[in-house]
Amino acid sequence: MKNDLDVINLYRNTDESRVDQFANNVHSDFSLEANNEKTEINFEWLDIMEESVRYLDNILRNPNRFIVNEEEIVNVEQARRITVESIKHLARHTNYIQKIEDNGDVKPSKILNINKDESFNTYENRVIYTLIQNMEDYISLKKSKLVTNSSAKGSKNCKYNAVSRIGAESVNISLSLDSKSSSSDDEGTKDGMSVNDRIAKLELNIHDLKNSDVYKNLAKMHVAKVIPPIKKTNLILKNTNFQYAMKLWNYLQTHMDDDTKKTKDNKVYNAEVDPELKRMLDDVFLLNYLVVNSVNANQNLTKEEKNKEVAEQLTNSMITRIVELNSDLPIAKLQEIIGDKIAVIKNKKEASIVEVQKIFDSHMQKYINRIGDFKF
Repeated sequence: MKNDLDVINLYRNTDESRVDQFANNVHSDFSLEANNEKTEINFEWLDIMEESVRYLDNILRNPNRFIVNEEEIVNVEQARRITVESIKHLARHTNYIQKIEDNGDVKPSKILNINKDESFNTYENRVIYTLIQNMEDYISLKKSKLVTNSSAKGSKNCKYNAVSRIGAESVNISLSLDSKSSSSDDEGTKDGMSVNDRIAKLELNIHDLKNSDVYKNLAKMHVAKVIPPIKKTNLILKNTNFQYAMKLWNYLQTHMDDDTKKTKDNKVYNAEVDPELKRMLDDVFLLNYLVVNSVNANQNLTKEEKNKEVAEQLTNSMITRIVELNSDLPIAKLQEIIGDKIAVIKNKKEASIVEVQKIFDSHMQKYINRIGDFKF
């Protein structure tokens, strides 16, 4: 890049002794403070709940149930059904026999009536009932501390002060630099839905689960919540729907604490802690000086004029050196030697140019001939 070359030329066109003098006379000090803050949000709980809802729905649509026998002693005319159990009970409680007919028929005054009814109050159903309530509690906890995006923030503040001297010229610099950065990751977004949208949909699914007959029946009975550890019944161990339910149960039990990770990192650098940073800043000080110093008395000269001036300075320097080394030779002899040398160099240069021109013309002619012979 052109700018890169301009920077390099600042060094190339500067007297090396001046650069060394500047660097040797630098007295500097700096401080750099770097602060970083990172927040990482874990949305695994939301993924697991969304995955488990359909399996909970399967369980509630095909619930585990058992038959409950409700026994009561009623007047014989109120008995709905006479069963073997009713006869056995009457045989053990003869006081309920009103009379025995001549033909041997027994007429009871009261008898045992058994009502058979289905109940959802099974251990497995209570586990699901408890799990749904735990899901609601967990979502409420997450919403109270909800941070929807992972994020990272960083800031740097650098202060640099330095002085240097080149001959009678005194140079100083005072630098203050601040930088800030921030980024965020929308990790909770899924299928075009934000975290809040996903939670709202999950709450709606849980509401549907609570409207099932099983849940409403257990809620009406005010059944007690199941306390861990969970009993490993055959249904819980072998049924696929319950396996997913237990995966969610175990996750909620082990992740009740807030698992949002917040980390902060603060570091301070100075010349003693990191001398390499100080050296680089000193180099920047030198570069800034060279940039400013490039605006000098010759700033109005064109590039061609500047190159001519440099060439003249180098020529004068070389001639002075030659004269010093051959001070015992007459002036006429020195002029003759220098003139002859210049003539030889010029002839060589011109000869080289002629040879190059010949080669170039030869190749161009060959190329033109090939083009002329080419047919479409």
